[in-house]
This record gives sequence, structure tokens and C-alpha cells, in this order.
Amino acid sequence: MSIEETAADCETVNVSMGDRVEKVATIELYRPDARNALNAQLRQELKQVLEEVPDSDLRALVLTGAKDSGAFVAGADVNELRERNALEQREASKRPRVYECVDDCPMPVIARINGHALGGGCELIQACDLRIAHEDAKIGQPEINLGIMPGGGGTQRLPRLVGEGHAMRLILTGKLIDAEEAADIGLVDEVYGDDDFDDRVYDLAAAIAEKSPVALEFAKKSVKAASRMDLETGIEYEAELFAQLFATGDKSEGIDAFFEDRDPEWPSG
Repeated sequence: MSIEETAADCETVNVSMGDRVEKVATIELYRPDARNALNAQLRQELKQVLEEVPDSDLRALVLTGAKDSGAFVAGADVNELRERNALEQREASKRPRVYECVDDCPMPVIARINGHALGGGCELIQACDLRIAHEDAKIGQPEINLGIMPGGGGTQRLPRLVGEGHAMRLILTGKLIDAEEAADIGLVDEVYGDDDFDDRVYDLAAAIAEKSPVALEFAKKSVKAASRMDLETGIEYEAELFAQLFATGDKSEGIDAFFEDRDPEWPSG
């Protein structure tokens, strides 16, 4: 199935293809009455949509919350958590979860943080590649207030983004921070108000979408590897990916277009 056909069968995920930028899809998480809380249905439907992405001609994704919800994702569905025992939660935590599916997506994913990103929502933006926040957004890991802890990668990805000290503060206190502070500590990349928010998100997506699909995929893999490998192993991995690009038509087309002073037409996409 195509990504559009898959999304058409979903109740909690909407997809718009190329509305703002060609070859860029916007994936909207849609549980407005629950502030887009991540229940089992939303998680499964988001995974199903993401599974179709590699077979599409897309070059970037924008992930956002329903615009009438006031949130990006307000966290996990606490009603579901309340009913689970340890065995059931272990089953629910089997990988790949939505966080790994976003992280492993072959193309760049931009988090359009249009409102609160809490708990699992905060973990979801951490799995994205770029994070643009609205100035009214609140962000945090409040799980500790419920007698639990982050379980969607927050204790691992957050320290890699903001450092151990800031991660400890957010996770151990459960306090929320505003978008400006999130930018100051490196949890989000940029913050904008109403006038510039969407323009910046889609200008960034457009700049990415112009590039070679295979080069984007390899570059993302290499940058992700930086926090998962030691320096020498990472440098070797980068060199191997760099060499593999020399076997692609995109490398030849990109260099030819440079010398001919024209826009490239990428063979891979």
C-alpha cells in the first residue's frame, strides 16, 4: 500500500503529501480530545504509516500534533498505563516502537512542536532529526510524578541531546520547561511565534527536499552513529558510507550539475 492509502485507513493519523513543499509529507497525530496522547491505536497507526515511507518518493517528513488539540503529544495514555502489570508493559515495550520507527526512518524527520510535548511526546521529538518549537510549547518528562520513569528512550536520548545534568534535572524533577529554555539547553533547535513558525518549518523541509535522497539517508545514518560509536569506529563508518556514495548516480549528477551551474536531477529520487 502507499502511504496515502495506509493513512486513509487510520483514525488517529492524518497525512498530507506535498501540500506545502513537494516531496515532503506532513504526518499529523490526531487525538484532539486527548491532546494526542499516545494510546495503542495511535502508536500502531503511526508505525503503519512510517512503514510505507521507504517505498515512497518522499525526501522529508514533518511530524506534528493536531492543530486543534493544543499539543504535539501530551504524553502516553495514562488510562492504559494504569491497567498494565509488569508483564504487559514488557510486551508493550517490545521494539520497534514508534520511537525507533521515527529514529530509523531513512529520511529526515522534522518535529513541528505546535504545543506541549510531554512524556512520550518529549521522547518522540527526541527521536526526530530536527526540532522546531512554537513559542507557547511546554516540554518535559513528568513521568516521575506518576511514580514511573521515561520508558520510550528518554533516559538515553535526552542526555545525548542536552547533557547528563540537564537530563537529570528534567527527569528527576518532572518539571516542564518552556520552548526558549528548551532551545537554550539544546532540546529543540529553534523557536518561533505564529508569524514565522510554519514558514521556518517548511523552509527547512524545502532545503532538505532539494538534496539527493541517498545522500540524505547516508548522512542521517552517519550523524546518528556519532552518539552510538566511539570516535574511531564512527570515523571508519563515515568513510565507508562516503565511499559507497561514489557508486551512485547521484554523486555523478551532483558534481556534473555543479560544474554546469544547474540544479541537479537526482537519479535516486
